[in-house]
Amino acid sequence: MKTLKTITALMILLLTFGAFAQNSDDKRIIADAQDAKQKLLDKDPGLKEYFESAAGYVIFPNVGEGAFFIGAAAGNGVVYEDGDFIGMADLRKIDVGFQFGGQAIIEVIFFKDNEALAEFKTDEFTVFGGLSATAMKSGISETLAYSHGVIAVVMPKAGLMTDVSVGGQRFKYTPMEEIK
Repeated sequence: MKTLKTITALMILLLTFGAFAQNSDDKRIIADAQDAKQKLLDKDPGLKEYFESAAGYVIFPNVGEGAFFIGAAAGNGVVYEDGDFIGMADLRKIDVGFQFGGQAIIEVIFFKDNEALAEFKTDEFTVFGGLSATAMKSGISETLAYSHGVIAVVMPKAGLMTDVSVGGQRFKYTPMEEIK
């Protein structure tokens, strides 16, 4: 009987640990997201209000973007609900237009309410031309406004890009329970 209890306790411990473990890439992205959040707050302390009042947000700390008429971008991010980590996200973007160059950016998307966050968490959340990102500069938080329950803010990290294009972003959410 004592052996059965020990085995049962060990199995519960292993299952619990496995459910919440992330791989090393996810751990790096989570750490990068915390650093990116701090950089955004250092640039504009007024963003603290959005981080605290939004139903949720996703931070993509390292989005790589490049274009020569046809552009593409990709990045991985961390999803938070009420400030708590709930999963990971994948961003893919493609667009066409007058665009040249390459850059690395931080992108954060705030969800005003649970409905907007729930829509993001659906199987695949896609935006075609409807999500405009506001370029980060000091004091930008004073002029931000939600559109359809969402605000996107980007902060360039490196590179240079000229971009007048039309396209879309596709996001895929993975809940914490499904991360291996």
